[in-house]
Amino acid sequence: MPTTLTADAKALLTLHLVPGIGPRLTAALLGRFGSAAAVLNASAGQLQEVPHIGKKLADALVHAFHTRDVDAELDLMAKHSVWFVTLGEAGFPESLTHIPDRPHLLYGRGELKSSDSNAVALVGSRNCTSYGRRIAERLAGDLARVGFTIISGLARGVDGGAHRAAMQSGGRTLAVLAGGLSKIYPPEHVELASEIESRGALVTEAPMRMEPMSGMFPARNRLISGLSRGVVVIEAAEKSGALITARHAAEQGRPVFAVPGPLDSPASAGTHRLVRQGAILIRSAEDILEELDGVRTPAKPRPIELPPGLDNTQMRIWQHLQDRPPHMDEIAQQLSLRVPELAAALLRMEMKKLVRRLPGNQFERC
Repeated sequence: MPTTLTADAKALLTLHLVPGIGPRLTAALLGRFGSAAAVLNASAGQLQEVPHIGKKLADALVHAFHTRDVDAELDLMAKHSVWFVTLGEAGFPESLTHIPDRPHLLYGRGELKSSDSNAVALVGSRNCTSYGRRIAERLAGDLARVGFTIISGLARGVDGGAHRAAMQSGGRTLAVLAGGLSKIYPPEHVELASEIESRGALVTEAPMRMEPMSGMFPARNRLISGLSRGVVVIEAAEKSGALITARHAAEQGRPVFAVPGPLDSPASAGTHRLVRQGAILIRSAEDILEELDGVRTPAKPRPIELPPGLDNTQMRIWQHLQDRPPHMDEIAQQLSLRVPELAAALLRMEMKKLVRRLPGNQFERC
């Protein structure tokens, strides 16, 4: 990423720090004046020549141009090891140069690589079910193993599972944030963000101190889809933010993939609506590969990784919980275990934080 700061890059950063100047207005200003430095030197009267800028806004912009503390922003970036790259510079993601409302500047921690152009986004519910989390981890791991960079939003639920599975599979992952990089959100993902930084990058267009307000997530979502060759929606309710990412993907010409869920699950209602609207139903990473590259790689059997210290009964229970959370009675019947014996084994596994009890006396792996 850039190691030196040009005068025009500093001018663009100053422009970027002015509240209310988004990608569209930035594009209009640069189109009228030719460079960020020329925009900063423009008079209020000249600014009014740009469509949708009246006298009041022009006066406010002139004042803001001369009061932005760009050096404080640069100091904060240095403190947090943050770089930034501008549109047109080497290192700016090529895929973002062609999307509507393209960003003119990106902040980052970690490293963007040319190989990250081969990327798939995995998005879904923050409050995902165990099914959603399991499918996110499976798809992310399988795609990472065949060379895809996994992109998501560092949120709870599906996002976090996708990032972790990509790294556990030896792959790269990018997290696109809605807020600034001086304070990671959500706070419980600070450690995860650090891991992603070492195995990929954290990316945002928000200034360093910007809080991730709700209105910023739709704009963030266009970057998630824009950085990707395709977007996979794993679990989304009727009003899920993942559906906004899917809409951006469609507008950007990216394929939208949808993972079906249980027909009566509210958590998958939005995902099922996507399928009815034309999203590509997928069941595995092989389906995605076939759609993107026209090839189908045979699925490789996943080795079963057993936690240490399991006795024979606990091992059989662990293996039985691989695919879905069954009811306790089903476990007993399928494994031919007496209920008292099963209950004792499950209790010991709960105490070891290997399994968790769900409502309805169902069990799943932790």
